[in-house]
Amino acid sequence: MKIALVSPYDFAYPGGVTVHVSHLDEWFRRWGHEVKILAPSSQSAQALGRDNLIVIGRPVPVPSSGSVARISVSFRLAGRVRQVLEQERFDIVHIHEPLVPALPLTVLRVTLIPTVGTFHAYAESKRAYRYSRFVLSRWIKKLSARIAVSRPAQELIRHYFPGEYEIIPNGIDFPHFSRPRPRLPQFDDGKLNILFVGRMEKRKGLPHLLNAYAELKWLMPNCRLLVVGPGALDEESAQVLGERHLEDVHLLGYVPSEDLPLYYHSADVFCSPATGAESFGIVLLEAMAAGKAIVASNIPGYASVLSNGVEGLLVEPKEDATMCDALQHLLIDDGLRLHMGEMGRLKAQDYSWDKVAARVLALYYRVLTSPAPRESLVAPGSRP
Repeated sequence: MKIALVSPYDFAYPGGVTVHVSHLDEWFRRWGHEVKILAPSSQSAQALGRDNLIVIGRPVPVPSSGSVARISVSFRLAGRVRQVLEQERFDIVHIHEPLVPALPLTVLRVTLIPTVGTFHAYAESKRAYRYSRFVLSRWIKKLSARIAVSRPAQELIRHYFPGEYEIIPNGIDFPHFSRPRPRLPQFDDGKLNILFVGRMEKRKGLPHLLNAYAELKWLMPNCRLLVVGPGALDEESAQVLGERHLEDVHLLGYVPSEDLPLYYHSADVFCSPATGAESFGIVLLEAMAAGKAIVASNIPGYASVLSNGVEGLLVEPKEDATMCDALQHLLIDDGLRLHMGEMGRLKAQDYSWDKVAARVLALYYRVLTSPAPRESLVAPGSRP
């Protein structure tokens, strides 16, 4: 089978959708399929070492719900898209975030090939869908099948664009994170390590974790906070660090994916205090694969992955004192930490990329063996 994977985001920049597409590409090719990735990129395919990346459009940073989306905003991509589709003759096109400008929406608009769409986003899409649904509803009908990565993502997209959506979650490289590893020597001195992994963005909730840690440090001086993630520290977090004079906070910056398991396996508890806009919990699953108990915000995307009291504890977002209590509860109870970690490891196995990719591939075969819907028969030269 010849497959096109389409992403709206800068393929040279790390992000959830980019990782998702990369792993589908890896497994599909491992199983003998031919795959091309269509995406905007700030670097060439050669520079990225991606021999099957077709760069279409140049990304620009666009603010979005406390984050930055690096997408192409050019609506002059149709000619190039048609050229690629005619030249490559794909059997199926899989568009990630099919309603995001400009590349996914352009591909959806011009393609005559059986097309699958995956919807990843949650809260950040509400306003865009609300104001554009009447225009976009014409094009979403072209999708032969629709995927949502979680129930919250499914509920959001189905509210604005009713229809059938199969939930196929994001995946993780389970063997990569689950393989036992020794603690990093610098963090193997008897102190209890709390780990945060995430971009330095407001919605990831780091200031709330820092406030909780400030209280926890008074109660448990033998604890330490490890902060891993790209970007500059946000102003509020920097203010908390300065005003509370926090000790044993290690700002470790970006860590390559090949080294990230070392940090999970050096942790005693993993904490993700995101305040919202998360459709899923990839970092939770990575920590679960590593056998770590978790404290996380009780937001829909996280609650769809973690069961409160089973693999970890869910606390209300921005409730710093409650987060402190939850962290203390896990740090003082070795047996509970180990039990929750083992329960998490068992659950995380179901999200291994081979299993996720197999479900996506099965959907492709169903699409290709089903009659094409009438809505998909739109002339290549048509315009919205």
